[in-house]
Amino acid sequence: MTTHVIADTTALTSRSLRHILRSPDTIITTAVMPIGILLLFVFVLGGAIDTGAQSYIDYLLPGILLITIASGVAYTSYRLFLDLQGGMFERFQSMPIARSSALWAHVLTSLAANLVSLAIVIGVAFIFGFRSGAGVLAWLAVVGILLLFTLTLTWLAVLAGLSAKTVDGASAFSYPLILLPFISSAFVPTDTMPAPVAWFAENQPVTPIVDTIRALLAGQPVGTDIWIALAWTLGILVIGYVLAMLRYRRRIR
Repeated sequence: MTTHVIADTTALTSRSLRHILRSPDTIITTAVMPIGILLLFVFVLGGAIDTGAQSYIDYLLPGILLITIASGVAYTSYRLFLDLQGGMFERFQSMPIARSSALWAHVLTSLAANLVSLAIVIGVAFIFGFRSGAGVLAWLAVVGILLLFTLTLTWLAVLAGLSAKTVDGASAFSYPLILLPFISSAFVPTDTMPAPVAWFAENQPVTPIVDTIRALLAGQPVGTDIWIALAWTLGILVIGYVLAMLRYRRRIR
């Protein structure tokens, strides 16, 4: 049974990846907005923001990476909605294909596409002055956290795609996710914010994730932030996965 699911998921993932390769503009579009925000803050607004001894582009990049992922998963919701509207899932039901493989194909495609977008954004950041004191293990930890964050948001995207009534509704769920880093430590230190905003920024999921990635890239100790970041991410992942699977089972009855 497990072998059957893996084989079906592999085949359907290949199908989804071929669609991405035929329209690479989706990956480029995903990377363009975060790069635009990066350049705007670094070269227009960054001079007015005090981040101490750390250059502003080094301080800013972790938040930009999370925005890249939040922007990218909108396409997962969009593609899933189109498959549902086009009757693709009904056709799969008439074939000897594991039901969960259709969803996992979209999830794995999201991971692959977002990794490419992240690589593009990091490459551009290096061109414009980003530098890291991280070693190999720290970089692997950063990649692991970004993959986990991508997986978490992707399952939320799956839930949105399964629940949406329109194409616009399928991708609109990502807007709050894109805005959330702006009310966190991603762009400015939280102690510069008004007290109520600072409280929210310090107690929402993005801040410990950003702080953990920032510390890893700078080669500094991460402290307890990494455990808070993992708790938030894994908790949201479990909730998103369970709700998405429940919604999927109701849709394919």
